[in-house]
Amino acid sequence: MAKKDEKNSTKKDVKKTAKKEDKKKNVKAEPEAMTQTQESEAINKDALALPASMLDDLAIATDFLVTAKAAVRNLAVAITETATPEVKKLLRRELDNAIDTHDKIAQYMIKKEMYHAYDIEEQVNHDLKKADIALELAKK
Repeated sequence: MAKKDEKNSTKKDVKKTAKKEDKKKNVKAEPEAMTQTQESEAINKDALALPASMLDDLAIATDFLVTAKAAVRNLAVAITETATPEVKKLLRRELDNAIDTHDKIAQYMIKKEMYHAYDIEEQVNHDLKKADIALELAKK
């Protein structure tokens, strides 16, 4: 019985020690994460020479543009798959709305110099800078 109690108390001591060490590790890990986040923000700002809010706007607008483009594609496919004239009419109306939405987003991005639709070289350079940022963030 004494050996059992001794083993149980030893296991408890080991668990307590492990918990304390885990807490110490967690405390040490948090400042590193903060530093990495700050470094990431600095890389983003420096790489495109844009304020962080502009990068957020760029990410949102790009995601919205891609989603609008997918909606156009999906509605066009749905029209070809539909036999009912009433449904086709509805889908065509929605397709027109989706095309208008896509155009509005693209024009907004062009106006804000987020998207260089008429200057392929500039757009490629812009995309390469964003790819470099992504690679830098992946390294950390």
